[in-house]
Amino acid sequence: MSPGPEIPVQVWVDGQLFQAEQSLLVEHCGFFRGLFRSGMREARAAEVRLGALSAAGFGTALRVLRGERPELAADDELLQAVECAAFLQAPALARFLEYSVTSDNCSLLCDAAAAFGLHDVLHSAALFIRDGAHELVAELELPEARAYVAGLRPSTYVAVSTHTPTPGFLEDASRTMCYLDEEEDAWRTLAALPLEASTLLAGVATLGNKLYIVGGVCGASKEVVELSFCYDPEGGTWGEFPSPHQPRYDLALAGFEGRLYAIGGEFQRTPMSSVECYDPTTGCWSFVADLPQPATGVPCAHTRGRLFVCLWRPADITAVVEYVVQMDKWLPVAELCHSQSYGHFMVAHRDSLYVVRNGPSDDFLHCAIDCLNLVTGQWTSLPGQFVNSKGALFTSVVRGDTVYTVNRVSTLVYAIEDGTWRLLREKAGFPRPGSLQTFLLRLPPGTTGPVATALPEL
Repeated sequence: MSPGPEIPVQVWVDGQLFQAEQSLLVEHCGFFRGLFRSGMREARAAEVRLGALSAAGFGTALRVLRGERPELAADDELLQAVECAAFLQAPALARFLEYSVTSDNCSLLCDAAAAFGLHDVLHSAALFIRDGAHELVAELELPEARAYVAGLRPSTYVAVSTHTPTPGFLEDASRTMCYLDEEEDAWRTLAALPLEASTLLAGVATLGNKLYIVGGVCGASKEVVELSFCYDPEGGTWGEFPSPHQPRYDLALAGFEGRLYAIGGEFQRTPMSSVECYDPTTGCWSFVADLPQPATGVPCAHTRGRLFVCLWRPADITAVVEYVVQMDKWLPVAELCHSQSYGHFMVAHRDSLYVVRNGPSDDFLHCAIDCLNLVTGQWTSLPGQFVNSKGALFTSVVRGDTVYTVNRVSTLVYAIEDGTWRLLREKAGFPRPGSLQTFLLRLPPGTTGPVATALPEL
């Protein structure tokens, strides 16, 4: 005999009645888990009264626990949500608050999280402040919040160009990672690549302030590189880590929610749809849901706790799909039709995805950018064109409310404002030939290195 429908728990909060499934509350809230498993009289009652919370905050908590993404624009809404996350011991609500950090609310969330002891929210808000404008620090009211921000390191713009493995006696002086010293307006050498590592058609991503390199090729026959490498800036050291079960190159590698995702790619010149997930805590890879189609070099980005990739289909269609971890499924998000278009990069900011594609006709010296609003589902085109570098497709990284792009001539920093990019400043161009991959790392204090000089074209 199958069990009957679950009887909802009636929860009174600040004079307002809410109904919620007991299983939902127990799964997501340490407070209710302890209450219903305690054997206390309140645990056996059909009603629970919470006098310490606001009704609006509890309503927000229920919406988040049920999978909704409410917009919390007002200060009171944010403070009530922080209070609920702390009182109810609700990690899902705390993660939602982490995803909601912006320049508009980071100081408020940082102060509130410090006051209520929500460390992960405090850390996310403080990192955002550390990477943002100086006036964000001045908006903090609590000394402990200011001290926490001061103890963090800002992120640094880092780039690595395309290289294949090199025998030791032919070591290539350009096989290095470089970082942008913005004060001195120069690119400096951070670390040499391991001799066995390939960045040609490799997956490169950061996770937990470490850089991971997976796959890639060497030789004219595109022989896949089976070793994978991890760089830890804390000690400036490289180490090997397990490679995916399926050898692959021209893959996308994404660091998302504490795991790495090796997405698509090729093997023996055959595109693949398989996707693997690596958990650094166990050191193991496992297969997850396949992409909707075989794909190589797919652009990917994550924002608001959501992971997206772009797929290109016949008839000039750009399709954006999302990987939903809880369902282990790829779900369609939006499509855009552009004639003669091939996209090759994507970045995210707040509720927007920016898809970078080649310019008019087959002009690969210029890029056009389309913006997808994830709330409305509407596409818009950014005005103007953006420049590729000689021999290198467009690459960019979002830091706070700014976008860094780089080519051989200059590093351009844009402010993201109302869905457009406004040029803020220009820095030195990357002095090395080849296509680039860029990312952010938090480097130890006092990090220095020789200025990266221009090398001859290969």
